[in-house]
Amino acid sequence: MILILGGTGEARTLAEELVKRDVQVVSSLAGRVARPRLPVGEVRVGGFGGADGLASWLRENDVKAVVDATHPFAERIGANAAKAAERTGIPLLRLARPGWEPGEEDVWHWADDLDDAAKLLPGLGKRVFLTSGRQGLPAFAHLDDLWFLIRCVDPPEPPLPRHHELILARGPYEVAAERALLERVDVLVTKDSGGPQTEAKLTAARELGKPVLVVRRPPRPRTETAETVAEAVEWVRSR
Repeated sequence: MILILGGTGEARTLAEELVKRDVQVVSSLAGRVARPRLPVGEVRVGGFGGADGLASWLRENDVKAVVDATHPFAERIGANAAKAAERTGIPLLRLARPGWEPGEEDVWHWADDLDDAAKLLPGLGKRVFLTSGRQGLPAFAHLDDLWFLIRCVDPPEPPLPRHHELILARGPYEVAAERALLERVDVLVTKDSGGPQTEAKLTAARELGKPVLVVRRPPRPRTETAETVAEAVEWVRSR
């Protein structure tokens, strides 16, 4: 059995490709999204109980290999996967899509984390398109002098910025629609998620000459890494 961690597009595609090859797969989703897009094959939802719980689950279910295909900012499960793999001796692969890279016409500013982004933001504009996810919204809740256009998949919980408009939507997005939203603001805030699902906002910001505040990816444990699903498929087949 192969355990795939994550509900990303890469995780779903990997599950599909492995099932086509008659590989037994279990995909594990964190359960943070109300209506997730489910992959093919067996699916489990919810945590494992930390690294120890994951290690026990791997042993009990005779898992041959683990692919961590979680979101680039899913620090906790990435750390737990690395610890569990080390404790059990089960091979671990990190499937990590490449981050975005600015072009010559882009106006990007980098932040180390969401708190750093909140400190830098007042110097970049008064009206903000905030697309960094609902769980990070409290970092911006104290910025009463700014107005936020907030987009996330599920309704967020407080605290939220005092002055805001909320959009509930799920990608992929089109450049024309992103341009219409960005015309209403001064600056875009995003995590360096990478991938094509939400890249249209960066294209629209470039076309409009809008500044983008990009939150850097957090460090992840060192492990064998693949950047594409095809590479991950070959890695699994070699186990």
